[in-house]
Amino acid sequence: MNASDPDVLPQERQQRILEQLRRNGRVIASELAAAFGVSEDSIRRDLREMASQGLCRRVYGGALLPTPQFDALPARIDRSDDGRVALAVRAASLIQPGQVVLLDAGSTNVEVARALRGKAVTVVTNAPAIAEILGGEHATEVVMIGGRIDPVSGGAIGAIAVQQLDQLQADVCLPGTCAVDPETGIWGINAEESAFKQAMIRASGVVVIVATDAKIGARASFRIAGIDQVDHLVVADSVPAAMLERFALDSLHVHPVSVGPV
Repeated sequence: MNASDPDVLPQERQQRILEQLRRNGRVIASELAAAFGVSEDSIRRDLREMASQGLCRRVYGGALLPTPQFDALPARIDRSDDGRVALAVRAASLIQPGQVVLLDAGSTNVEVARALRGKAVTVVTNAPAIAEILGGEHATEVVMIGGRIDPVSGGAIGAIAVQQLDQLQADVCLPGTCAVDPETGIWGINAEESAFKQAMIRASGVVVIVATDAKIGARASFRIAGIDQVDHLVVADSVPAAMLERFALDSLHVHPVSVGPV
């Protein structure tokens, strides 16, 4: 097999780059060029082609995992996902009776709300879907955050919602996130929504992040918080060990959850 074969080797090389990207969350062009014995121009062409297929996100000097894309909340809620349920149940187990919980909008947090049924907690939420799930529970007190309802996230965001959060103090919060990177922290794709999540963190003593596989190692447009501001990270046990090792902080408890066959 000739190293300059344009038909076979570039495709094989891209597959190996993709495996490394999924394992580590990022690749560096100069390191790839040295490892494969090719020019950085060849690697850049590989990364351009991979980016055009949605397999990576090109950045200066290399590439990152692509930013996950999301449907509007109703479509995500209707989509059956046993893995998401397993993550939500583990996250709910971190919440103790008597606590005040800030529960952000999102399909995973809808499952967290279901797992909290019957637990004596106070849930403060910006999501009508979550309030509907918990509103009839005698053990659970529900407090709604008001403001403009974002049609994609399904939650109230904007200045009014942030002002209400600034008047609160909660024991724990579960802000939704679209990307979780071990170096740069947690990310959102909407400026207003990200500002709301930042206010959640300011108002809470403990921060719990629940992230599906696609979010781990990715970045997005608006940084919400550093990883050192997160106390608990709930992830699937299918996340590569090399990636989880990059989250090793004394202040961060990582909870791998078995989510069954992928």
